[in-house]
Amino acid sequence: MKIVDSNPYYLPFIGGIELRMEELAKRMASRGHDVTILTSRLPDTDEEEKKDGYRIIRVKSKFINIYNPPHVKSYNVYETLQSLDADIVNYNYRWSPSWNKAMNKYDGKKIFTYHNMWGEGMGVVGAISKINDNHFARGLKKYGRIISVSEYVRNDLVARGFSPDIMEVIPPGYDCGPINNAEEDNFILSLGRLVKTKGLDYLIEAMKEVDCKLVMCGRGPEEKHIRRLITKYKLEDKVKMLGFVDDDTKKRLMSTCKFFVMPSLFESFGLAALEQMALNKPLVYSNVNGLPWVVQNGGLKVEPKDSKELAKAMNKLLADDTLRLELGVNARKRAESFDWNDIVKKYETFLQNYADE
Repeated sequence: MKIVDSNPYYLPFIGGIELRMEELAKRMASRGHDVTILTSRLPDTDEEEKKDGYRIIRVKSKFINIYNPPHVKSYNVYETLQSLDADIVNYNYRWSPSWNKAMNKYDGKKIFTYHNMWGEGMGVVGAISKINDNHFARGLKKYGRIISVSEYVRNDLVARGFSPDIMEVIPPGYDCGPINNAEEDNFILSLGRLVKTKGLDYLIEAMKEVDCKLVMCGRGPEEKHIRRLITKYKLEDKVKMLGFVDDDTKKRLMSTCKFFVMPSLFESFGLAALEQMALNKPLVYSNVNGLPWVVQNGGLKVEPKDSKELAKAMNKLLADDTLRLELGVNARKRAESFDWNDIVKKYETFLQNYADE
């Protein structure tokens, strides 16, 4: 098959969508398919390159850095799509008008991969997101197939009127690697972007009742607010903010923490959870969206926005070594079910069946 995977952002811009695209591209190329990534041209990137058996084409673009990711306007997206003469085009994004317009105009066989929750975001961002998704929905009806990253996302789209007959759940994959045998250290880990949707306000408040150190890694617009909360609750000796950490530090912290805490308010899938589960570490996590489907019996589930319940669950894991280890084993087994080799076979079959129609 000739496959084009399109998204306004791609490596070296790093995010969950981009990493998924990379894995699928190189694995589908290794299985004999002609794969092209179509994306915008970031500063200091080549217009075209080959990598791991697939091709990357970057179209001329302008960026406005008002949010992360920045707003992008690209040129000649439709014309480039037409020239590639693909059997299947997969599109991954819905917040760029120039890309949405080009994809709506394209009348070849096309798939949309739904990575995030409908109307995801808090406050003004959430309101804008809902308006955008309601507008995007008209174009989404022109896609022959829809991929969702979790059962929750699929069911949410069905409830909004999209046919289950054209949908398939194909989550991100993960290569677990060897069993983690690192010695456990005495801290809880939080890892990810510091944004409102991660529910970190409730985590900081919960730490008033938890007798253990919390290590937080990541950057984002909520950093100053979180630091103010730490000062307000006099948690400077208990909560340590490391900011951005390199891969080696990240792996060390993930391998040695007691468990991972994820008090998200929105989470269509939860790749960070999967990364931690692969290291046989349990989670304390919010009962939101696709997160329970990912974690299942690999941790303790709490209701979102409930600091007291969050503290209670964390204290329960801290007090019970046997339970913590048991949930860690469960987490590893669940993570292994997302093996990339299985995911790419499912993706290939889904695309091939559509292409053959």
